[in-house]
Amino acid sequence: MSEKTVISGSEAVVFNNNVDHCVGTGRLGLALTEEYLRELELVQKEIGFSFIRGHGLFCDDVAIYHEYEEGGQLRTEYNYTYIDRIFDSYLRLGIRPYLELGFMPEKLASGTQTIFYWKGNTTPPKDYSRWTDMVVSLLRHLKERYGDEAAGWPVEVWNEPNLPGFWYKADMQEYFRLFKETFTAIKNFDPGFKVGGPAICGVFDEKWITEFLQLCREAGIKPDNITRHHYCVDFPETVGHYDYSTLQDPEERLGTLQKTRDIIDSFEEFKGTPIHITEFSTSYTPKGVIHDTNLNAAYLAEQLSRLGDVNESYSYWTFGDVFEEQGVPYTPFHGGFGLVAAGCIPKPTFHTFSFFKQLKLFGSRCVLRDKTAVIVKNSRGYAGVLWNIDSGDLVREFSFAAESGEYVLVTKTVDEETCNPLKLWHDLGEPANPSEAQTDLIRSAAYPAVSSSVVRAENGSAEAAVKVRKNGVVYFELTARSFAPDRGYDYDRVVTFH
Repeated sequence: MSEKTVISGSEAVVFNNNVDHCVGTGRLGLALTEEYLRELELVQKEIGFSFIRGHGLFCDDVAIYHEYEEGGQLRTEYNYTYIDRIFDSYLRLGIRPYLELGFMPEKLASGTQTIFYWKGNTTPPKDYSRWTDMVVSLLRHLKERYGDEAAGWPVEVWNEPNLPGFWYKADMQEYFRLFKETFTAIKNFDPGFKVGGPAICGVFDEKWITEFLQLCREAGIKPDNITRHHYCVDFPETVGHYDYSTLQDPEERLGTLQKTRDIIDSFEEFKGTPIHITEFSTSYTPKGVIHDTNLNAAYLAEQLSRLGDVNESYSYWTFGDVFEEQGVPYTPFHGGFGLVAAGCIPKPTFHTFSFFKQLKLFGSRCVLRDKTAVIVKNSRGYAGVLWNIDSGDLVREFSFAAESGEYVLVTKTVDEETCNPLKLWHDLGEPANPSEAQTDLIRSAAYPAVSSSVVRAENGSAEAAVKVRKNGVVYFELTARSFAPDRGYDYDRVVTFH
C-alpha cells in the first residue's frame, strides 16, 4: 500500500487540460471514404475534438488547383467540389479544420520530389504568386461558404520543413520565403486568420525555432502562434512491416518543449506567443507497434497531464487508422497512429483521451497533480485520472475532505486485463481480415471495466483506494450519493434471493 494522500478540497493546482482542442488525421482525401467517417463519428461522440489537422489540402487527389491555356496564356482555376464535401462532413460531426497548407499541386511544383505512398509533392512553388493566389482564393471560398466562422480556423504553413523529405533540401531560407509570402497574403486578405509555423519535428529544432524567429524579426512579421511536433521514442528497429521503438524518458521529452518556450520568450517581441503542438504521439511511424498497446495509453496519460503547461494546444496524431503514408495496412492492428483501429475498435489510448475529456467536463479546479494522478473537484465531489507506466500494481489511497454522508465511487479501468483488444486479436490467431463476428468480438473487449462501491464519509473525510495495474489508466468519480429506493424494493434481499 502507498502512503495516503490527503486532499482538503481547497487546493488550487495549475492544470491546463486542452485534451479536446485538436486531433490529427490521415491525408484529407481519405475523408471521402466510409470507414474514415465512421471512425471519426465514434471519436467525436466519445471525445469531441474542436479541430482536425491533416496533410494533403492541396494535393491532387483533393483536386483544388488546375491550370489551362487560353489565348496563348497560362491561366488558373480552382475546383472546391471535394474539399467542400470533406469540410461539410467535418462540420456535421462537430469538428472544424485546422488548415495545414500543403503539399504542392503537381502543376504548381518546382520539382518532382514526393513523399509517402500517395506521393505528396514537397518542393517549393514554381510561382509564389500563384501559390498565394491559391491560398487566398481558398480562404475566400471558405468564408463565403461557411461564414465568418472560417476565419477562426487556424492556419499552419506547411509541415516539417526541417526534414528534407517534407521540404526540398530542408532549405530554411526557402521555407521562410514560403512562410513570409503566405503570411503576408493571408493577413492582407483578412487579418482575422491566425497563421502559424514553422511546424518542425525533432531535427535541429532549437536552431530552427531560433532562426525562424530571427527571420520574422528582420521581416517585421509576428506569427500568431509557433507550431512544432512532439514524439517520444528512439529511432526504431524495422522488422518486416513493423517498427519497434523504445520510449524516451518523459522528463527529457517535456524538457524539449520547455526549451522551445524559453527560446520564444527570449525574443521580447515574441514573448508569450502561443505554442501549438500540431502533432504528438509516442512513435512517429505509422507502423509503430506501441500505438496499439496499453503501455501507450499509460505513457500518454502523463503527457496529457503536463502538455498544457507550456503549450496552448496539442493535437494527437491521429484519430483513426484510415491512413496510408507507407501503404495500405495489412492488418487491423499494425501499429497505426489512430485512437481507433479498423472496424471502429477503440484502442486503449482512445480511453485515455476520453478520460481526460470527462475530467474537463467534470470540473475546472484541479486539487492534485503528480506523477501518477490528476484530480479535479466540483460541487458534487471529485474526479480523477490515475496511470501506471510499466510497473507492478499501484494502489493510490486518498482521504478526501467531504461532508458526512454516503458517496458513490465509480471507476473505469483500462489495462492489459480489462481492456485489451490487441490481446484478443492475437489469441484469435491475428487474422489479417477478421470476419464481422470476429470484429464484433474484438470490439467488445475494447471498453473499460466499470465498477462501483459506496463510501461513507465520517469526521469530515471520505477514504478511497484506487488500484492501477501495470500499464493501466483508471478514471474515477467520487460523488455524493442520493439514495431514494422505491417502495418495497430491498436490494440486499434481491441479491441474496433463494
